Amino acid sequence: MVSVPRLVIAAPASGSGKTTVTAGLMAAFAERGLDVSPHKVGPDYIDPGYHALAISSAASSGASVAGRSRVGNARPGRNLDAYLCGPDRIAPLFLHGAAGCDLALVEGVMGLFDGAAGQGELASTAHVAKLLRAPVVLVVDASSQSRSVAALVHGFASWDPGVRVAGVILNKVASDRHEAMLREALEGCGVPVFGALRRTRAVRAPSRHLGLVPVAERHAEAVDSAAALAARVREGCDLDGLLALARSAPPLSGRAWDPEEEIHRAMDAVPGAGVRGGRAARPVVAVAGGAAFTFSYAEHAELLTAAGARVVPFDPLRDERLPESTGGLVIGGGFPEVYAPELSANEPLRTAVAGLAASGAPIAAECAGLLYLAHSLDGEPMCGVLAAKARMSERLTLGYREAVAVSDTSLAAAGTRVRGHEFHRTTIVPGAGPEPAWGLVHPERRTEGFAQGDVHASYLHVHWASVPGAAARFVDRCAPPAG
Repeated sequence: MVSVPRLVIAAPASGSGKTTVTAGLMAAFAERGLDVSPHKVGPDYIDPGYHALAISSAASSGASVAGRSRVGNARPGRNLDAYLCGPDRIAPLFLHGAAGCDLALVEGVMGLFDGAAGQGELASTAHVAKLLRAPVVLVVDASSQSRSVAALVHGFASWDPGVRVAGVILNKVASDRHEAMLREALEGCGVPVFGALRRTRAVRAPSRHLGLVPVAERHAEAVDSAAALAARVREGCDLDGLLALARSAPPLSGRAWDPEEEIHRAMDAVPGAGVRGGRAARPVVAVAGGAAFTFSYAEHAELLTAAGARVVPFDPLRDERLPESTGGLVIGGGFPEVYAPELSANEPLRTAVAGLAASGAPIAAECAGLLYLAHSLDGEPMCGVLAAKARMSERLTLGYREAVAVSDTSLAAAGTRVRGHEFHRTTIVPGAGPEPAWGLVHPERRTEGFAQGDVHASYLHVHWASVPGAAARFVDRCAPPAG
C-alpha cells in the first residue's frame, strides 16, 4: 500500500478553466516548496508541458522558502489514459510518476463523465479518479449563473456514488457580490468551496488549430503566466484546505510501473528476442524535439533506455546533423506545418534523415514525424523518405482508434493489436503506402501509414506503455555505435 496525497481537478465541461486552475495550483504549491507531481487524463500532449513548466519555474522562484523549495524540479507532465494504456495500468503509471512526491495533481479531460465515445465511462476523468481513489475538485465556470450553481454541483456530486466530488473552485467570478451569492447557494449542497477566482484577461494561453500553443513555442511568456497564475490561486484558493483534502486520499495498492520490468516481460514473451540492455555498446536513438516536435510521452524515452538505448534529443529546426552514431530515429508529434519553411531550409539535416532511412536504420515517426518524412509539406520540400505529399486542411481528424499491424515493422510484428489516437488538421496523399503501417479496425476500417523497410510512419499516436515490446523491438534493430 502506497500513500500519495492527490487530487483530481475536473470540470462540468470543456472551457471551464481546468488547465489554468490546475497550472495555478501546481505553481502555488511548488512555490511553497512542495514536490508536485503533474498528471493529465487523456492523450493530450500540450497541457502536460504547461504543468511541468508551472512547477519548475515556481519551484525556482520559491527558493526563499526555508528548507523546502525544490529548485529546478524536473518532473515531466505525465498522461493517464485508460483507453490507450488500459485501466489496469493507470494506478501503476501514476505511482511511477508520483514516486516520492509531496502532492500529485491530476488535470481531467473534457467534462467529468465524458470518456471514449460509445464506451461508457472508459477513459473519462471520473473513471481515472475511481481507479486512483482520488478526491475530485470541480472547477465551475460561474460567469453566467448564481443560485443555479448549487443544482449543477449537486448533480455532478450525486451522479456516480463511486466518484468523490469533494470540493469546488468557482472560476470566472464577476465580483464580491457574485461570489457571495454563489457561496450562499452552495452552503446546503454538502460540497465545500475551496476557492473563487475572478475573471481576468491578464492570464491567457493562446490557442491554435489543435488547441493551446505548446510551451516550447512561448517559453518566456509562459513562465510569466505561470507566476501570475500562482499569485491568482494564492489569493483566491484555500491551499491549506486543498492540501488536507489531498492527504485524505486512501492508500493505493499495487506496484509502480517499472520500464525495465516491462521491457523484460515483453521480451520473455518473444522467444529468441534479444535486448541490448546488458551490452557494452548502447545504440544511440535520436529523438526529435524543439518547437516543431513537442508531442511525446515521458514513458517512451524511459522504455527506450530500459531496452538498452542511449536516448539523445535533437532539434530539427536548429541542428544540421543527427546526433553522433545515431542508430535509430524517433520523430513524434507536434506542429511541423507551422515551421515548414524553417524545416525545409535545414537541408543538411533533411539529407541526413533520408540517408539514415536508406541505410536501413529503424525510424519511428508519428503524425508530425510522418509529415517530416514526406516528399513535401504545404509545397515545402521535406525529407523525401516517403513518396507522399502533405498539406494543411480544414478538417479536424480526432478520436481514439483500434488498429492492427499489417506487416512486420521496427515497432510491431504483423498482427499486433494496439489502441491509438489521431489528432491532426493535415492530410497526406496517399494516405497509406504499398505496405501500410496499420489496418484500422475501429471505429472505421481502412489502412493507414507507411511500413517501408525499417521505417514505420503513421498518423496514429500509440502510448508505448501499452505495448512495451515496441521499444524493445525498435532498440534491438538499431545499429550499435561504431567501434
